Amino acid sequence: MIQIDHLHKSYGSGAEAHEVLHDINLTIESGEVFGILGSSGAGKSTLVRCINLLERPTSGKVLIDGRDVTDAKGRQLADVRAGIGMIFQNFSLFQQRTVLRNVAFPLELNHTPKAKREERARYLLDLVGLADLADRYPSQLSGGQQQRVAIARALANNPSIMLCDEATSALDSTTTAQILDLLRRINRELNVTLVVITHSLSVARNICDRVAMIDGGSIVEMGDTEALFANPQSDILKTLIADAKVTNHRHTHASEVTDEHENAQTKEEVK
Repeated sequence: MIQIDHLHKSYGSGAEAHEVLHDINLTIESGEVFGILGSSGAGKSTLVRCINLLERPTSGKVLIDGRDVTDAKGRQLADVRAGIGMIFQNFSLFQQRTVLRNVAFPLELNHTPKAKREERARYLLDLVGLADLADRYPSQLSGGQQQRVAIARALANNPSIMLCDEATSALDSTTTAQILDLLRRINRELNVTLVVITHSLSVARNICDRVAMIDGGSIVEMGDTEALFANPQSDILKTLIADAKVTNHRHTHASEVTDEHENAQTKEEVK
């Protein structure tokens, strides 16, 4: 379980201070897929970085399984981070390392014996469907394959939590669906708690059990995903849903026009 209590995050001090997160309170249950939804600049990435302490909260607390980790340092901090995997939008793979060595990297940092870390890395590559690509390099892979490598690497230390920061933003719709299916399978089979940071309503709807809507550094509403989207209360979520409907209508109309044009061409060719 992740608990965030009255968390604030500011940059700068005094009159120059800029508050990025304001009084964040939320609880993420063990084993659930929790979405943090917001537009660019809303504070969602800063929030997720506070969970694994890549950013230190200015005030407030972060508790994991009831343990206050907010001020963790040294070995204690390393232990906290070992239990939290993270994947990013840009994959963040080492280009000079093979796929296998990318996945094994966190285990090298922990001084795991070579045979054991290679065994673990091969198991994880099989889990994400890339067992036959262990000796390739990231530049030889598609975007979806690179993200699968990043997911395998994030699982290397057998974490109980995985943070996904816009993990599908760089992928096309088909590959996004495949990655979301993989993440959901990992959630179910390995009981890994997923925290999904996204600006996409469709991503949130497809994978998240619950969603917190963040705007201007504050959580403006939170709840069961389908219930929230069916009856949004905040202006920002209402706007996002309305915009999504307009976009979907345009895509549908464009597709219908294209089909009509192609059908007309076919009839003309037949003549």
